Amino acid sequence: MRTAIRYAAILLALQIVGARVGIAGEVVQVKIADLAFSPAEITIKEGDTIEWVNGDFIDHTATANNGAWDVLIAAGQSARQQFDHAGTSKYFCRVHPDMTGTVHVIAGK
Repeated sequence: MRTAIRYAAILLALQIVGARVGIAGEVVQVKIADLAFSPAEITIKEGDTIEWVNGDFIDHTATANNGAWDVLIAAGQSARQQFDHAGTSKYFCRVHPDMTGTVHVIAGK
């Protein structure tokens, strides 16, 4: 009985701590299909994460024009990038440079 209570207390403590240190912000999806990002232009808040979901049968990247970040998104998979600073980033796919997008990150939560 004591062991069960101890495990329950530990589980509760881990849940409370996990809630406090969870992923900051929201996860917002950008879909990739037919060699295009959709939506191609997106506005998120500081601390939010973009999850690119690749519905194509070939690999893509989401690469910042200024080189600040570069995300490989394998065919049929997804990949994430968190944005912690306000500003605008234009990006493209290194494999298909005609695929472009823009991320607007606004200050505040």
